[in-house]
Amino acid sequence: MDESQKLVRKSSINYGLITGGVLALTTTLMYVLNTELFTVWWIGILTILFVIIMGIIATAKSKSLLGGIMTFRQAFSAYFITVAVALFISTALGILLFTIIDPELADFLNEKIIEITRDFMERFGAPESEIDKALAELEGKNNFSAGNQLWSYIKGLIFQAVLGLLVALIFKKKDPNAIN
Repeated sequence: MDESQKLVRKSSINYGLITGGVLALTTTLMYVLNTELFTVWWIGILTILFVIIMGIIATAKSKSLLGGIMTFRQAFSAYFITVAVALFISTALGILLFTIIDPELADFLNEKIIEITRDFMERFGAPESEIDKALAELEGKNNFSAGNQLWSYIKGLIFQAVLGLLVALIFKKKDPNAIN
């Protein structure tokens, strides 16, 4: 592995640890202050945006460390390593919290999700048969089980990989002095 790859990897891991730490702190504060915050949709959106922004910042920092010249691979790696580390930390804490520390919280939140879904569907005038069908599907599902959280991590990585490809396209810059 050449020096530039090591530089990108080290910087990205550091940004991933920082981002993961902020996510872990946020999760801990939500747990301590008000567990119903776990079901608030805009907190989820802000969390996703925060992770994306930190991935972009990590990519920009790596480009700066490389003197403004960055390959597509280096740009993608900078973004993806950052978000993968951050989401791993967040997922590990979620599994620890909802399966070991407080499994009853998972049950409570699953019930809250069912209530929120019912209210949402009623507000939009969904027929009662569709509401019952959706709620029956939710009642048998534990959104906070270790397996579902790992599945969410994988889906999150896929989503972030697609964004990482776009970020890499934006940040890559060929060396004008390179010999082709």
